[in-house]
Amino acid sequence: MSDPQESFPVAQPDPIPAPTGIVVGIDGSDQSNCALVWAAREAKLRKLPLHLVTAYTVPIFAASGLDGGYATVDDDVIRQGAEAVLREAAAKIAHDELDIDARVENGDAAGVLLEMSETAELLVFGTRGRGGFIGRLLGSVSSALPAHSKCPTVTVPLSCAPRLGEGQPPKSPMPVIEKVITVGVDGSDQARYAVLVAAEQAERSGFALRIICAVQPYTGSLAWMPAPVDREALFAEIQIQLDAGEKWLRAHFPQLPIEVKLVEGSAVDVLVKASETSELLVMGTRGRGGFAGMMLGSTTDGVRHHAKGPVMVVRDREDPRQNDRSAFGPLLQA
Repeated sequence: MSDPQESFPVAQPDPIPAPTGIVVGIDGSDQSNCALVWAAREAKLRKLPLHLVTAYTVPIFAASGLDGGYATVDDDVIRQGAEAVLREAAAKIAHDELDIDARVENGDAAGVLLEMSETAELLVFGTRGRGGFIGRLLGSVSSALPAHSKCPTVTVPLSCAPRLGEGQPPKSPMPVIEKVITVGVDGSDQARYAVLVAAEQAERSGFALRIICAVQPYTGSLAWMPAPVDREALFAEIQIQLDAGEKWLRAHFPQLPIEVKLVEGSAVDVLVKASETSELLVMGTRGRGGFAGMMLGSTTDGVRHHAKGPVMVVRDREDPRQNDRSAFGPLLQA
């Protein structure tokens, strides 16, 4: 195991190899500490190296005096502060048997992490960074990463602190966290790939998989539709297609406990509620368009910003296991 006090060089004269394991963004905030603890557990589960990363830019201030010009903050001072943050983070997880390295990068935090996502297996970060000066180390990058990252991302909200053993014990009883990975679906190819990733995560963790499809309630907001919606027929049709999808998934994961739920309600509300008691919530980056899009649609940001547990966002990619999906029954149609 790497020595947390020597896990990264103070001087970095040579290029550091691109990260191939789990990357976690660090800025010393409570949010990033939660992300660190979650990432360390995941790295141990997957037997992957853990890369602690912080990034900064040197601020430039315009002079206000008559002489004009610009003034810059000493790069060495900022870098030393960033290194101290990383040393503290590395020491926090020193008891874990992990292959750890830590690195300070000069540049926009979102850009640095996105570049690392090209080789990393997973990016992990808190919902937001610190305010004030130290906020420049990482800042608020969580909104930019999921939609553009080349690898899956996990957002760990501060509300996860009690379940991760961080912070003060809660005053009210904590909800019971089920040993289940939950994934939201809407019948799209993106959602099917997210289901495969969620199933792999559940199998790796020894948990069950819960698949949720939420159908928007019929309200006045649907008055634009050309004909009344037969809710019973709609639910029956979706249920047939969900059953076919479950058979397909069981063929690829025969030992995995799987539960499929079709519920009426806002996808954001339903999935946020599910995040309270799930070990992990998995979603695709985008859903379907049109009416079917109301089942999941573009709800990823809304869920991430209000989730009570870790949220994994998976970008769509081709997977050969999807090629035989149609053999198990009808697919949801746009």
